Amino acid sequence: MTDGMSSSAGTAADLVLIGCVKTKQSRAMPAADLFASPLFASRRRHAERSGVPWYILSAKFGLLAPADAIGPYDVYLADQPREYRRAWGHFVAAQLAVSYGDVRGRLIEIHAGAAYVDPLREPLTALGARLETPVCHLTMGEQLSWYSNAQPAEQSANAERLPALDELTEVAAALADPGRPRSPAQFLAGDRRMLSQPGLYCWWVDYAGAHDLTTCLGQLVAPGLIYAGQAGATRWPSGRRSANTLWTRIAGMHLGGRAEFSTLRRTLAAALSGALDLEHKDAAPLDAWIRQHLRVTAVPFEDPDRLAQVEATVLDALDPPLNLRGRPQTPLRLRLEELRRTWRPFDEPGDS
Repeated sequence: MTDGMSSSAGTAADLVLIGCVKTKQSRAMPAADLFASPLFASRRRHAERSGVPWYILSAKFGLLAPADAIGPYDVYLADQPREYRRAWGHFVAAQLAVSYGDVRGRLIEIHAGAAYVDPLREPLTALGARLETPVCHLTMGEQLSWYSNAQPAEQSANAERLPALDELTEVAAALADPGRPRSPAQFLAGDRRMLSQPGLYCWWVDYAGAHDLTTCLGQLVAPGLIYAGQAGATRWPSGRRSANTLWTRIAGMHLGGRAEFSTLRRTLAAALSGALDLEHKDAAPLDAWIRQHLRVTAVPFEDPDRLAQVEATVLDALDPPLNLRGRPQTPLRLRLEELRRTWRPFDEPGDS
């Protein structure tokens, strides 16, 4: 099906367009290599396997050929005014007419979010193209799952797979699945043995909690996944093993009333200190807020030696807004960092 409806894998498109992502390498390089996340890697792999011409949709540059050399930038199409997005769509259509040629009657498969697809509908349709958007309506986790399962029509069923990417896709999809999170009470009542091992976790906030954070921070925090991390990763370069598990990290640190050992609790306390009237080591108001407004997903991962690398790649894909360390700067993160610098009733936290 076309024009915004989902399609089955392997549609014989004439042209593939894939959206860029926020996470980028730190230096100039070909566009196909600049964008760094499991989602972009999956989109690129799908485009390359299609066997047809493909281009990258850039919020700053419009249409990019895979070999076009560009540097990192911080322009996000969803953040731009409507007139910018509208002009961007017409610009991309004009670039495509020059780079590809006449698109009349051509089927263009677009792998990007709505912020990229919507501005392209009118100008590309006006040029006579037909649009297909297999993943536009899917969540991040669903997109990763779609690419994991998709097989172009001409690809052999026995074609070589990429185990590492499939593994990362599975982990990211599990963390981003909105049907998996459990309330703190449900988590604490669950099977502790299953969580007494290393793994990754993420925290989700409900609408009321997101409203509280937005009001306190003066920056929009949307309901959904807001923070992710790992427990039990080997500490490199020393190779020292960690005794942490998903259970000790979530139950003992995040839900245990010890802000000095939890980066998440410290961030929430700094953000909500005014609204919750937090004073020194009185953790009860913060505990009550967490139990009322947050939910958690925990995904075991058996290999602690690779866990830190997996966490870094998953964070690039999901980009939770409350993660600060090593993440791209945003107005929200700058505000959180400012609050954390000025709100210091506890000792410095650990690596939670």
